[in-house]
Amino acid sequence: MPVGLSWPEAATLALLALALVVILCRYLWALRWSLSRDRGSALPLPRGSMGWPFFGETLHWLLQGSHFHSSRREKYGNVFKTHLLGRPVVRVTGAENIRKILLGEHTLVSTQWPQSIQIILGSHTLLGSIGDLHRQRRKILARVFSRAALECYLPRIQKVVSWELRGWCMEPGSIAVYSSAKTLTFRIAARILLGLRLEEKQFKDLAKTFEQLVENLFSLPLNIPFSGLRKGIKARNMLHEFMEKAIQEKLQRNNPEDHSDALDFIINSAKEHGKEFTIQELKESAIELIFAAFFTTASASTSLILLLLKHPSVIEKIRQELLSNEMYQQCESCPVEHCLDTLSTQSRDSKRPFTCPMARDAHENQSQPPGSAEAGCHQPNALPEPTFPQSSPCAGSQLRAPSGQSCRRPSDISLEKLSRLRYLDCVIKEVLRVLPPVSGGYRTALQTFELDGYQIPKGWSVMYSIRDTHETAAVYQSPPGGFDPDRFSATQTEAVGRFHYIPFGGGVRSCIGKELAQAILKLLAIELVSTARWELATPSYPAMQTVPIVHPVDDGLQLYFYLLQPGQGREG
Repeated sequence: MPVGLSWPEAATLALLALALVVILCRYLWALRWSLSRDRGSALPLPRGSMGWPFFGETLHWLLQGSHFHSSRREKYGNVFKTHLLGRPVVRVTGAENIRKILLGEHTLVSTQWPQSIQIILGSHTLLGSIGDLHRQRRKILARVFSRAALECYLPRIQKVVSWELRGWCMEPGSIAVYSSAKTLTFRIAARILLGLRLEEKQFKDLAKTFEQLVENLFSLPLNIPFSGLRKGIKARNMLHEFMEKAIQEKLQRNNPEDHSDALDFIINSAKEHGKEFTIQELKESAIELIFAAFFTTASASTSLILLLLKHPSVIEKIRQELLSNEMYQQCESCPVEHCLDTLSTQSRDSKRPFTCPMARDAHENQSQPPGSAEAGCHQPNALPEPTFPQSSPCAGSQLRAPSGQSCRRPSDISLEKLSRLRYLDCVIKEVLRVLPPVSGGYRTALQTFELDGYQIPKGWSVMYSIRDTHETAAVYQSPPGGFDPDRFSATQTEAVGRFHYIPFGGGVRSCIGKELAQAILKLLAIELVSTARWELATPSYPAMQTVPIVHPVDDGLQLYFYLLQPGQGREG
C-alpha cells in the first residue's frame, strides 16, 4: 500500500487502475480487428462490436438468444460484425444480401462446420464435401429424394404417422410433443429411409444412441476421457457397427424387387454414376440421412402442432379442403363403434391404454409398429390394428382403422393427391416461415467481397439469418409477424422474391430432402385433423428456444390428444 493512503483510498486506486487496464484491453482488441480489414478494398468493415478480448460477444449471445441478433440488427442494420465462439463473424439479414451468399458458394464463400462435426460424422458426407466432390455426391443422393422414391415412401410414412398418432391419443397422460415428434421422425428415418427391421426395444436403444451422437456434435475438439467429442465418437462407433451388419445383409440379399429404401437408391444411383460406395461411405451416408431428417423435421412437426392449436380456424379450413378432395371420409357403421364412443374417457381415466377386446383377441399379431422385425411379436403396450371383413362398410384402405380409432380416416395418399391440397401447402409454408427449424447457416469468406456497402474480409465467418429475413420481409400483403397461410395463396405470391423465403436455404446447398420433409409435414397434418383433436395440458404456451434448433424450452409443449368421435370434426 502506498505511503499516506488509507485502505479505502488504496482500494479505489486499484479499481481505477483495473478499469483503465480493461478499457485499454478492449480498445486494443477493437483496434486489432479494425486493422484486420482488407487494405486492398476501400470499403469499411460493417458496423458492430467485437465485444471483450478473446470472449468476444459469445456470453451475450448465449444468454440473450434471438434477442441478441434482433437488438444488434436494429442498432447496426442488416449487416453487422461481432465475435462469437473465437471467430470474427458478420451477421447478415435480407433477401438480396443472402442471395449473394447462397449463390456465391464455392466462389465467394465455402460451407463451414465445427471440427467436432467433421470428426463424428466422417469425411464421406454431403455436409462436409466441397467443390466437385459435393456436386458428385449431391447427384447421387438426388435419387433418394426423386419423385419415384417419394411415391415409394409415402404409404409407409402414412402408416408410421398413423401408428404414432394413435399412441399419443391412447396415452392416459399428457404428451411431450417435441420428444414424441423426435420418436416419430427417427422411426421414419430408420424404418423407411434406411429399411431397418427393428423390434421395439432395438428401436429405442438405437434412438438413444443416436441422440447421444447428436447431443455431442457441437463440442470442443478434444478427444479425451469424458469429453463431449469422446462420447460422440463412442455413439458413432456403436451406430456404425449396427449399420454395417444391416448393410451387409442388404448387399447379400441383393433382391432387385426389394429396392425401395434410401440405401437401395444410394447404392444403385452410385453405380449409375460410375461409382461403387464402400461400406464406410454407406455407413456415413446412412448416419447423415438420419441426422438430416431427425431434429429438423421433429422441430417443424412440433411447430405445426403448436401453430394449429393456436389457430383452430386453420384446422377447419384444412378439413374442408380434405372433404372437397374426398380425402376426409367417415364410415356409417363401424364394428368397433362401442369402443369409439368410450375410448377417450376410459383411456384418460385408466392407468393403462384402453383397447377394444374384440380387436385385441382377433388381431394380436398386428401389435408391433409398422416395420417391426417380427409382426407376431406382441408388445404389452402396443396397440392392435384390426382388419375389417371385406363385407363390412368399414372395409377398404381408407377405412382400415386401428382399434378404438374413429373410422374417419384419410385415404391412402399419393404425391398427386398432396398436390391438390393447395391450402394445406400454404399452411406448411407459413409454419416454416414463422418457425423455421434452423435459424440460419454459416459460411467462410474465400475472398474479400462487398455486401451492402461493406467489405467482408477473407477468412471471416458469415452467418446468414433465415428467421430474421422471414420476420423483416416486406413483400407480403399481410404483416410478417402474424400467422397467415393465405399469404402464400396464388393471388398473393406474385411479388414474393426467391430469397425472402428460405426455410431450406438456397443455392447449391439448398436442402436436398425438402420435398420429403414437406410431404411428412403434410401427412402429419392430414392425420391430425382427420383423426384427432388436441389441447394444452399446461396453463400457458411454452417459450421457444431458437438455437441450434427451434423447439420448446425444456420440452415444455405438453398436450392431451384425443381421438375424434363419429360426428366430431366440424364442431371439434
